Amino acid sequence: MSGQTAGSILLQMPLDSKSERSAIENAHRATLNILEDFAAEKCELESGQRATLNILEDFDAEKKRMAGAERAVLNILEDFASEKSQLEDFQHSFLNILDDFSQEKKQLEGTQRAVLNILEDFEGEKTKVERANGQLEREIKERKSAEEEIQRTNRELRAANKELEAFSYSVSHDLRTPLRSIDGFSQALLEDYADKLDSTALEHLQRVRRAAQRMAALIDDMLNLSRVTRCELHRETLDLSAMAKLIAAELQEAEPGRRVEFVIESGLAGVGDPQLLRAAMENLLRNSWKYTSGHPTARIEFGRSNEIDKHPFLIRDDGAGFDPRYADRLFGAFQRLHSAKEFPGTGVGLATVQRIIHRHGGEIWAEGAVEQGATFYFTL
Repeated sequence: MSGQTAGSILLQMPLDSKSERSAIENAHRATLNILEDFAAEKCELESGQRATLNILEDFDAEKKRMAGAERAVLNILEDFASEKSQLEDFQHSFLNILDDFSQEKKQLEGTQRAVLNILEDFEGEKTKVERANGQLEREIKERKSAEEEIQRTNRELRAANKELEAFSYSVSHDLRTPLRSIDGFSQALLEDYADKLDSTALEHLQRVRRAAQRMAALIDDMLNLSRVTRCELHRETLDLSAMAKLIAAELQEAEPGRRVEFVIESGLAGVGDPQLLRAAMENLLRNSWKYTSGHPTARIEFGRSNEIDKHPFLIRDDGAGFDPRYADRLFGAFQRLHSAKEFPGTGVGLATVQRIIHRHGGEIWAEGAVEQGATFYFTL
């Protein structure tokens, strides 16, 4: 029921007096005013409610926008964190690069210093090389001059050798002829006039023959020594053990009554001239054969020493030996440590052996003691 209807009903009701009617009218008007105010408030409330709804709708939209913005901010923050991590990684890499660059810089500085030092050394070496080149040029000139002098000397030496060879053969022939005459006539006297000569004359003739024969042996040995020095070497691999066995057989065949044991190591080989090494081996073995002749039994060895550096060949005997104080005289021409009465010889054999060994680039030496034998070592 509206306010106006309620007021109309109140006005139509029977009233006891005018004052009640007036009071009702006043109440009616107050009620109308209240209702009008209420309607106005209702309108305002409805307007406020619509405004609130609009605000709520705007707020919801803003909330959604805020949520979207928040998600965008979160995405931005996530991207920023990733970028930050990448930036930190880049920063670490950059710092590492800077460290490496610093090290490379130090190494480069060290290299630069080394290069500078090398350049300084190079300059010094260049100066040394220039001085050395100058010295070398002078030495080359001197060497060329020396080579020319050597060639000239060689030509003179070849000519002198030819003259010496011719002279040697001439002397040999000229000396051999009278020696043969002396020996031959002395022998004829001994054979044809022995019954007419006394013992003293016969002894003198024997001495003349021995002297002539010794002189002939000396001439032969000197010629052999000269040939050893001049002849050309023809090197080949030789079976020295077989060579020693052959020489031993020849020695035993020449004096079968001797009791000599030969101990020859098998399989020993050397490189050299066959004729010269044969001569050297024969001289050494004959030397041992000769100097063991005073003993009833003897032992001669040919082998190789494993106790001495270079592993030299050796020829050892248990014969008369020699005084080690005079070992340096063994290889001198015409040098003898025993008298000709004890052991015959000219004193040229070991000198010939030494020249043969030296021509093969080797060495020869000896060890021994009186009556304790001798050992000759040699290398090739």
